[in-house]
Amino acid sequence: MNRADAARWMAHAARIAWRGHGGAEPNPMVGCVIVAQGGRLVAEGHHRRCGGPHAEVEALRRAGSAARGATAVVTLEPCNHHGRTGPCSVALREAGVARVIYGCADPNPTAAGGAETLRRHGIDAEHVPHPDAARVTAPFLHRVRTGRPWVIAKWAESADGRIATRPGEPRWISGERSRAMVHRERSRVDALLTGMGTVMVDDPLLTVRGTRARRTPLRVVWAPRLGVPHDRAIVRTAREVPTMVAAPVEAISARVREADELRAHGIEVLAAADEGALLAELGRRGVATVLVEAGGGLVRPMVARGLVNAAWVFTAPHELGDAGPRSAAPMTAAELSRLDRAWTGRRGDDRVSLYLFPA
Repeated sequence: MNRADAARWMAHAARIAWRGHGGAEPNPMVGCVIVAQGGRLVAEGHHRRCGGPHAEVEALRRAGSAARGATAVVTLEPCNHHGRTGPCSVALREAGVARVIYGCADPNPTAAGGAETLRRHGIDAEHVPHPDAARVTAPFLHRVRTGRPWVIAKWAESADGRIATRPGEPRWISGERSRAMVHRERSRVDALLTGMGTVMVDDPLLTVRGTRARRTPLRVVWAPRLGVPHDRAIVRTAREVPTMVAAPVEAISARVREADELRAHGIEVLAAADEGALLAELGRRGVATVLVEAGGGLVRPMVARGLVNAAWVFTAPHELGDAGPRSAAPMTAAELSRLDRAWTGRRGDDRVSLYLFPA
């Protein structure tokens, strides 16, 4: 298999790896293809859920005896340890593959070393970096490196870069198909983060509706001065959906009674110095992915501090005009153009783009 063919199969493996989003985390999303001599696809697999078979094992099971003498192309270096499942390096060796090509080295010291193990047993293991493999592995690499969850900002904007309508105008900017996509993304993350501005103006419920939920995300409100009214939907439903309000310890100490009232509604009140400290605590609790649904008041400072890793931007075809200072999108078109646009498509009349921030 030459480099061009390896790149083509690696791109294919990366595409199927994304199917594990919402099931694989906190493990990495991984895709694997088994290619016979002559370039024939024998089998493919991806890591579906944490604790389940890894991508290599799933592909090898489907390939059966056809894996012998074939090449395995996998987005992440095969693991080399006994965890919930056995080492993929052993599974590949026992299946008789002749060559393994992997797109990203495993940074996890517990699992790394699979490539070297394969080489010691006479299997050609080659690291062939590929941007698609890097993109799908980026959330896992980020969590290993920083201990913080992978953070995705999401907003819907008009063609002229506005995220809020004028009073009395319809609330929704994006179309029904875009909103359905947002609910699917909610169902795949561990936490939904919003700010007090969004709570006060939009009164969001922040739940998964209209789709099968792979996860039940924790709802988190960043409230630097507390002040969350008890009539807000997120408070009224706190006993039904896990909910947290995070604020600096000074704010909690100054408003002890209010903090106790929130706790009485079933809300956890967490002391965190800032958004970064909040994310670090969520990471320590095993939260792997966070979707931020908020305006510029929360998203823009998080972007400035390097706390946002990706952004889903839903752009409607119509213009809204200036509806006040809160109506501007968190990032301008010029700012977005400097990012890596990993994917773009359409949902109804809306254009949808996924942007990745520099690591």
